[in-house]
Amino acid sequence: METKELLKKEYTISGMTCGGCVETVKERLEKQDNISKVKVQLEYPQAVITSAGELDLKKINRALGKYTISNKKQDPELAPMPTIGQPKKPKETTTNTKLSPITFSTYKPLFMIVGFIAGVSLLAQYPFDTFSGMRWMRHFMAGFFLVFSFFKLLNLSGFASSYRMYDIVAARWKSWGFIYPFIELVLGIAYLINFQPFYTNLITVIVLGVSSIGVIESNLNKRKIKCACLGDVFNLPMSTVTIIEDLAMVGMAGWMLWVL
Repeated sequence: METKELLKKEYTISGMTCGGCVETVKERLEKQDNISKVKVQLEYPQAVITSAGELDLKKINRALGKYTISNKKQDPELAPMPTIGQPKKPKETTTNTKLSPITFSTYKPLFMIVGFIAGVSLLAQYPFDTFSGMRWMRHFMAGFFLVFSFFKLLNLSGFASSYRMYDIVAARWKSWGFIYPFIELVLGIAYLINFQPFYTNLITVIVLGVSSIGVIESNLNKRKIKCACLGDVFNLPMSTVTIIEDLAMVGMAGWMLWVL
């Protein structure tokens, strides 16, 4: 029986805006009978496909739904990227630039949520006769984990898909993206009721420390992907803000662990 020669070609896919889109397109392409290997990303080439013979793009486009695959090649610098936040004027880039810029407008939801948590944690000790920095950090950690797990659980599958794009554990173990929000929820409750503070802080350092590795790698590699810290509700880009967020939590948990 004659076997068709395997072909490896690059394709453009329009309509993708986040990690969830990438996962959806990849899964639908892998279901095609004559496709043996698929790599999908937001940057050009959006798809690199190994197949047995030429692809029937009309048939595949029907399977992709709102996404469109074509043979049209694009310059890597002009590849379509997701629009996140308010439009920005193009800026000159330098070889020394490694991390994405921080803008208040883009990260306004994140800044407001963190600000509210910090404020409520402060007011919890009113009238401040015996104010405790340790107690403030514990309340802040409780609020942080409870609120952030809430947003992740609103669309658990959407969070898991976005999280797999950069987390080193979720990339290898798909179920980790579905488990992680529940770990945050449990940690939030543990901080709130001050349950086993040593182990609670130790688990926080380990879990967020490992999570920070993928965040730092993505920023250093200038990957234009969606940050999943607030789940699939807000379309926030990965940047130094995410690094600061994770490392600040690791730092507070480490400090409380140190002074226990």
